[in-house]
Amino acid sequence: MSPVTSKSATFTDKADFSSAQPEPDKPTAPLGRDRPTIVIDERTAGVGLDLRNLWAYRELLYFLVWRDVKVRYKQTALGVAWVVLQPLIMMLIFSVLFGKLGGIPSEGIPYPLFAYAGLLPWTFFSGAVTLSSNSVVNSANLITKIYFPRLIVPIAAVGATLVDLAISSVVLAALMVYYRQVPTVSVLLIPVLLLLLIMVALGLGILMSALNVKYRDVRIAIPFLIQVLFFASPVIYPLSLVPEKLRWAMALNPMAGIIEGFRAALYGHRSVDWTSLGISAAVTIVLFTCAIITFRKMERGFADIV
Repeated sequence: MSPVTSKSATFTDKADFSSAQPEPDKPTAPLGRDRPTIVIDERTAGVGLDLRNLWAYRELLYFLVWRDVKVRYKQTALGVAWVVLQPLIMMLIFSVLFGKLGGIPSEGIPYPLFAYAGLLPWTFFSGAVTLSSNSVVNSANLITKIYFPRLIVPIAAVGATLVDLAISSVVLAALMVYYRQVPTVSVLLIPVLLLLLIMVALGLGILMSALNVKYRDVRIAIPFLIQVLFFASPVIYPLSLVPEKLRWAMALNPMAGIIEGFRAALYGHRSVDWTSLGISAAVTIVLFTCAIITFRKMERGFADIV
C-alpha cells in the first residue's frame, strides 16, 4: 500500500530542502586581523640607528646585559675577580719583560702605571669585540622567535663588558694612589675618550656580528685580528717610539690615539696629541656609521640564515 502524501507535506519538504542548500561564500576576515602585525622590509627597516625604537626596548636591553654578566661568571670559582686578575697579571708580566728586561721607555712614569693605562681600554675593547661579534649567532633562538631591534644584541654584549671596565678601573685608582700619581685637569677628557672607546668597540663588534651570520669564518678570524691590533696599538710601548714617518699609519688604528689619550689624560705627563686623537676620532665615526648601515641592511635575513 503506497503512502499518502499531502500537498502541505510536499510543500514543507520542498521548503526544508531549499533551506538546506549551502549559502554562497561570504568574505571572511583575514586571520589575525585583530592583532598588530609587524613587517620588516625595506620601507620599515631603514639604515639609521633608530634610537626611538631602541629606547622602546630598553628593558630588553637591560635584561640581555644582566644575562651576559651572570652567564659569563656562572659556576666559576673566582667569579668577578677574573675581571681584575686579567689586566693585573698582564701588567705584571709586561712590567718584567718589557719594563725591566726590554727597557722600553714609559715617558717618565712607572712602567706598571704606563702598562695598566694601556691594558685597561684594550681589555675592554678586545672583550667587547669578541662577545659582540658572536652575539647574534649565539642568540639565534631569540632572534628566530620574536621581533625586537636586532641591534640590541651586540649593544648588550658591549654593555656587559662596560661592567668589567668599571671594576678594573678601581685597580687603576689604587695603583695611582700607591705610586702617588695625582691626576691633573686633563682628566676631564676621560669621558670623551670613553665615548670614543665605546664607539669603536661597538662599530667593529656590530660589523663583525652581521658578517658572522653569513660568513662563519669571522668567528675564526676575530682572535687573529685582535692579536694583530694589539701589536699595532701602543699598549706596551709609547707612540713616540714609532718613527715619525709611520705615525700617521699608526693613527689609522683608532685604538692608538685613544690609548695615548687615556695616558695623557690620566697622568698629565705630556700634552694630548690632538692630531693622533683627531684621526682616531674620524676613523671611529666612519667605522661606526658603516657598521650601522651594514647591520641594518643585513638584519632582514638574520632569521633565515642564523
